[in-house]
Amino acid sequence: QVQLVESGGGSVEPGGSLTLSCTASGVTYSCYCMGWFRQSPDKEREAIATFNSCDSSTDYDRSVKGRFTISQDNGKNMVTLRMNSLTPEDTATYTCAAKPGAYCHTRAVFRYWGQGTQVTVSS
Repeated sequence: QVQLVESGGGSVEPGGSLTLSCTASGVTYSCYCMGWFRQSPDKEREAIATFNSCDSSTDYDRSVKGRFTISQDNGKNMVTLRMNSLTPEDTATYTCAAKPGAYCHTRAVFRYWGQGTQVTVSS
């Protein structure tokens, strides 16, 4: 059973940075896709970034492209999301997700989910 645990959420001022981590256990697939989603109380959940373990390709929602970077710590089953130039509109619960296979982008359907971590951007 795949389990995902997020860490690194918190509060930051506008313009600041945060790094979220997602540690995966129980992953046995040769190729898999890791993704980050977020949801705020007044919006639907949205996929913001994905990482393909097979070819290290990434995909981003346009709302975060150029500000957020998703990457994998090789050999650690950990995916990080580096978030720069944060704005209050980035305030949300951020959740890590995973799916087997090489089909990997923000429109993919994910199978496994973490519990989420809160990110608050305010002055």
